[in-house]
Amino acid sequence: MATTELLLKNVRVVRPDAPEGTGPEPLDVAVNDGTIVRVAPGLPDDDAATVVDGGGRLAFPGVVDAHQHWGIYNELATDTRTESRASAQGGVTTSLTYMRTGQYYLNKGGPYREFFPEVLSAARGNAYVDYGFHLAPMMAEHINEIPYLVEEHGVTSFKIFMFYGSHGLHGRSSGQSEFLMTPPDERYDVAHFEFVMRGVQGARERLAEYAPHISLSLHCETAEIMTAYTRIVEQDRSLSGLRAYSASRPPHSEGLAVTIASYLAHETGLPNINLLHLSSEKALSAALTMAGAFPHIDFRREVTIGHLLADVDTAHGLGGKVNPPLRDRSDVEALWRHVLAGEVDWVVSDHACCRDEMKFGADREDVFLAKSGFGGAEYLLPGLVGEGLKRGLPLQRVARLTSWNPARRYGLLKKGAIAEGYDADIALVDPDASWTVRAADSESAQEYTPFEGFAMTARVTDTFVRGNHVYRDGAITGDPVGRYLRRGR
Repeated sequence: MATTELLLKNVRVVRPDAPEGTGPEPLDVAVNDGTIVRVAPGLPDDDAATVVDGGGRLAFPGVVDAHQHWGIYNELATDTRTESRASAQGGVTTSLTYMRTGQYYLNKGGPYREFFPEVLSAARGNAYVDYGFHLAPMMAEHINEIPYLVEEHGVTSFKIFMFYGSHGLHGRSSGQSEFLMTPPDERYDVAHFEFVMRGVQGARERLAEYAPHISLSLHCETAEIMTAYTRIVEQDRSLSGLRAYSASRPPHSEGLAVTIASYLAHETGLPNINLLHLSSEKALSAALTMAGAFPHIDFRREVTIGHLLADVDTAHGLGGKVNPPLRDRSDVEALWRHVLAGEVDWVVSDHACCRDEMKFGADREDVFLAKSGFGGAEYLLPGLVGEGLKRGLPLQRVARLTSWNPARRYGLLKKGAIAEGYDADIALVDPDASWTVRAADSESAQEYTPFEGFAMTARVTDTFVRGNHVYRDGAITGDPVGRYLRRGR
C-alpha cells in the first residue's frame, strides 16, 4: 500500500520567507490527506500513489485571493461554481468573498443569524477552491451580531463601504434605506462606521483567542465628493468612457476617505485595519501618511491586479468600469512603485462576474449606465508574475503578496506556504509562456474582459487544492472539492 498519496516532483518552490536574491529551490513535495508532509529534493516515488512531474515549473503557494464577490450579480450557487473554476485558472486556491444584506447578493435584509446560513447553504458543494466570507455590518443589529459570527461561523473579517452614504453601487442614490434594506430610522454614515469599529474592537476584547485575526476592511471613497464630481462630469461632457468615470470618482475622494477611516480607527482603538483596492497615488500616499500618524494601528494596504495592469486608455471598453475606477497610467506606475517599495501588503482580483446583459445599459457607450465590477481572478497570479518579473519584483515577494500575507491577516493558519503541515495548495507557473487574454478562454460566466487582447508572459499550468488536482492541461478537472473555512483558531 502506498504511503504517499501525491508526490509532486521536479518543481522550483517559491518560498515567501526565502531571502530576496535567492532563487526558487528545486524540490519535491509529498502530500497525504490534503496536507504537505515533506518538502525535500529527490524524494523517492516508489511508494507514491500518484506522481506528478512539474516539469521544472515554478511552484507558488496557492493564491489566497482575499477580495472576491461571488453572487453579487448572479445566483450565488451558480456563481460559486463558475467563478471558483475561473479562480483555479489563475492559481487561486482560496477565495475570500464579500457578502452583505441589501440589494444584490441574496436581495434581502434582516439579521445575519438568518441571512448567513442561507449564504453557506447556497455555496456548499459548488466551489472548486476553498472559500470564506467577509461580512459587512449594515445596521445596528449586525454590530451586535459580530461576536456570534466570530464564534459560531469563524468569520473574523468585516467591511465598511464608505461610499454608500449617498451612493448606490453604480452611482448617485437618494434611496439609501431601500438599497441597503436597513431600518428607515438608521443611517449608513460616518457615525455608523464609528460604531462598527467599536463593535469589532469589542469583539476582539471579548474573544481574546480570535483577536489577532479579527480585522475591519474599508472601501475608501467619499460619497459627497463623488456625488458632486459626478454632476460636474455629466454636465461637462468633455470626457467620456472610463476617463469620465475616473473623473467622477476622483483620487482625492479616496485619500479623504482613507484619512477619515484612519482617524476613526485611532479614536476607537481598533488596531487591525485593511484599506482595500487603493487605486491611485493619492490613496496610497494618504494611507502611508496615516500609518505614520498612527503607528499603533496595524494598517494593511491592498491593490488589485486590475489597477496594476490596466488604465483608462488600455482597458477594453466600458467592461472596465469598477469601483474605485481604473485610473491614468501615471497612477498605475505609482502603484507599481509602492509595490516594489514593499508598501503594499497584498494583491487581489476584486473578482465580480457581471455578465454582458447585466453590465451594459441601454446606451452601451454611456459609462454611467453600466454596472460596476468585472472578473479577473484567472489573471491574478500570471499577471503579477509576468509584469512583476519585468519590473524586478522578486518571486518571494509575489508569494507574500498573493498568499502568505493575506493568509496570516485573515486567520487562514494552514494556508500561505509550501511547507510541512500546511494545506497542499499549490499553483504551478510557467514564467516563460506567452499568450493573449481572450474572454472566450475563461471559465468565468462573464463573456467579456477589460483585459481582452492583453499580452501575458506567464501562465498557470496546474492548480492543486489540498492535493486535489483541480486544474491541468488548460482545463478544470473533477468535481468541486472546495470547503468553507472557519478562521482564526
